[in-house]
Amino acid sequence: MKKIKLALLTVALASSSMAAMAQDKATLIKQFIDIQRPGIESLARGLVEQSSAPIAQAGSQYLQTQVPEAKREAAAKAADAELKKYFDETYPIVRDKAVQLAPGALTPLMEQNFSEDELKQLLAWINSPLSKKYQELNPKMQTALTEKLVSETRSSVEPKMQALDTAVAKALGAPTDGGAAPAKAPAKAPAKK
Repeated sequence: MKKIKLALLTVALASSSMAAMAQDKATLIKQFIDIQRPGIESLARGLVEQSSAPIAQAGSQYLQTQVPEAKREAAAKAADAELKKYFDETYPIVRDKAVQLAPGALTPLMEQNFSEDELKQLLAWINSPLSKKYQELNPKMQTALTEKLVSETRSSVEPKMQALDTAVAKALGAPTDGGAAPAKAPAKAPAKK
């Protein structure tokens, strides 16, 4: 009888210990996701900006090539206002959804790939002064590399971009010399029978 009670007690303790461990791991993952909220919001911001970038770029090109110079400033302000309106309406929707989805999307990955001890180490690193210093410096490092990369590759890339622009314009039948689009031959009427 004592052996059965001891076995039941052992199982009960193991179960409660596993539940506490799972709860501790879940708490650590929640803390990690909470700390990552600025990054999650930044991801949402980037997605919204990226979604409107082709429209802004096409609008800018149209503005420079098709809108009379006297009307460009007003047209540019109107287009900028529309882009801002889109961002102001869309960003909160995407940001809030990203924050809502993050726990469900990230928790299984964190549970599968990190032990409780690793999560503790990760949180300690993220909250450390060294990590904060690195996070502050990282954008400057990226900017420095980007500037150097653009400077070093500009002479090789710009001719390729110009050739691509000309090739795409030709493929679309658009003017490539600043002139009007090539005139199409008039369609021939079907022969009467």
